[in-house]
Amino acid sequence: MYQSSAPLRRFLLPLLTAAVAVLVSTSVFASDRLQAMSIPSTRATETLLLDITLAGDRVVTAGDHGVILYSDDQGRHWQQADVPFSVMLTALDFTSSQQGWAAGHDGLLARTDNGGESWLSVMNGDDINQLRLARLEQLYAQMEVQVDAQPDNDELLDQLDTLSFQLEDAQIAVEDGPAIPLLDIWFADAQTGYVLGGYGLLLRTVDGGQSWQYWGDRLPNPDSFHLNSMTRDHQGTLYIAGEAGQIFRSVDQGISWELLDSPYDGSFFAVVSQQDQLYLLGLRGHLFNSANGIDWQQVGIDTDKTLTAAVPLTREMLLLGQGGVLLTGSEDSFRVVDSGVRRSFSAGVAIGKQWLLVGERGITQLSAEQQEAGRE
Repeated sequence: MYQSSAPLRRFLLPLLTAAVAVLVSTSVFASDRLQAMSIPSTRATETLLLDITLAGDRVVTAGDHGVILYSDDQGRHWQQADVPFSVMLTALDFTSSQQGWAAGHDGLLARTDNGGESWLSVMNGDDINQLRLARLEQLYAQMEVQVDAQPDNDELLDQLDTLSFQLEDAQIAVEDGPAIPLLDIWFADAQTGYVLGGYGLLLRTVDGGQSWQYWGDRLPNPDSFHLNSMTRDHQGTLYIAGEAGQIFRSVDQGISWELLDSPYDGSFFAVVSQQDQLYLLGLRGHLFNSANGIDWQQVGIDTDKTLTAAVPLTREMLLLGQGGVLLTGSEDSFRVVDSGVRRSFSAGVAIGKQWLLVGERGITQLSAEQQEAGRE
């Protein structure tokens, strides 16, 4: 994690230098993962899967070793996609039944134009490191001009100091290679999309992914906390939730962002909009809801397991978490559903009267009868 202390930075630099051999080795492994084909497996449905989504009537899921699976019969049968990389994939988003995006470790960003059957890598951590470095160099040069014009302005001097540390981080990242993890991808429409990740990474496209801009400097996040999840509420306001209780809001379609007061200092792993309510899901069973994104109330639930994702249902919402935790409900009332699974869930979709859930044990399918039995 980025630290804003100059003495600490000077202390850490020799340690970073001493670890060059390890970093080079890691960079080589990352390069291999980015170029090695994902291996077909008859047990792919049982591997670690981190996200699942709908592409029209098709279900698509992705996870470890670049595995991407798709089903055209609501999860009864699965086919493994043609994937030219083997990094861990963390997030999926489709803008139509045919066009979709996958994000993962080593800064991997990939695209499909055939509903997830085959994928093409369009960006990796090396590309992102260069985007970040170029943007911070530009900002630093602009800030130097302002400081030269107002040398006694303490606020500008602090901003230049912060930029100096961030620029050092960016330069080190270029040397380290494509190590940055992407943690979420979210498209507002077919043209405008965002990629979120570790160390305050935020990218934005306004041309359907043909080009991407480094957007992390738009957030008041000087400590470069990880960004984990993004959503839009029913009024069109954008929200990002992340590490250390960070909540950011944009009321101008992502052009500028403000840091909101947080109800919790621990990490949030998902921010979800359901009807006229927003929900924050976090460590140790921390759940909050809000009608306006400003005033948050903690929701008491019967678990202390970390909550990782939520699935909007017709009138309620399904919460997923570690240890096979499942809860359903709305606003300030949620009840536990016994999934029969003791391995962690990471994402899910609702199709008709069944839930398709993914996580540590791969794909779990719960029917309406199993759901009702779990409530008894």
